[in-house]
Amino acid sequence: MMTNQIDQTAFSVLAVDGYPLSVTMYRPEEADTGDVILISSATAVPQRFYKPFAQFLSQHGYRVVTYDYRGIGDSAPKGLRGFQATMSDWVFSDMTAVVDWVDETLRPFHLIHVGHSFGGQTAGMLPNRHKIAAMVTMSAQSGYWKLQGGGQKTAVFFHVHITFPILSRLFGYMPWSLFGSAPDIPKGVALEWGKWCRNPRYLLGDASLPLERYADFTAPVLAYSFDDDNWGTRQAVDAMMQAYPNVEHRHIIRAEKGINAIGHFGFFRPKSKILWQETLSWLQQQSQ
Repeated sequence: MMTNQIDQTAFSVLAVDGYPLSVTMYRPEEADTGDVILISSATAVPQRFYKPFAQFLSQHGYRVVTYDYRGIGDSAPKGLRGFQATMSDWVFSDMTAVVDWVDETLRPFHLIHVGHSFGGQTAGMLPNRHKIAAMVTMSAQSGYWKLQGGGQKTAVFFHVHITFPILSRLFGYMPWSLFGSAPDIPKGVALEWGKWCRNPRYLLGDASLPLERYADFTAPVLAYSFDDDNWGTRQAVDAMMQAYPNVEHRHIIRAEKGINAIGHFGFFRPKSKILWQETLSWLQQQSQ
């Protein structure tokens, strides 16, 4: 099925605690499978980054929803200094509310979750995880610093042991933009993320989280890792995906797909359309 016209609509959805979240829906005008695909972002990545992939899926009959966590993109205040937000808020208040909104407002035949990195790591803890019929993850890895590849291991060690705790407390937020193109993030996000990345089991070692919920996330999961992703190494993705009971892990070798570079973010760029087609085939199988 292929349609060309896509309607793009912006919404404001209230998180569980009432915080307003920026949400975008891409809807095919001519055909609709009845399913909805919800894309949950990687840490600090704004929803607009996923627009090309969302449009591709919508052109094939899916309604697709993207959103920004609080403190990120269009869900961020004018300034982050003193802004209160944690990664746990992103899961239990933001992601939870958007899953409920999709289910109750759009009423899909199947709600399919696409989780990039953080978005795929954490969906198993959602209180409403039973509403998800299937999930695809891209680079949803354990963030433990020793599992990172190449020079990334040193960089992550530096950030989670030194940069995050010191600069977050000094500035009242994490000025990540000082180190490159990454956007700034709320202080609480940086501190919780750093705590997880220092733990050999990453977030699975945080006893304050409802980790028992992963065991009954029985929806099928297609988990991608990529041979040039030094954040989401094959070992790191295996370490995170062992929390989910029903996972198919596909480790992608770039040369076999004719792609020069993928890394942690390249799946969502149009040059990776061969992987988009592969993912679409899997999604269509879940809808049968």
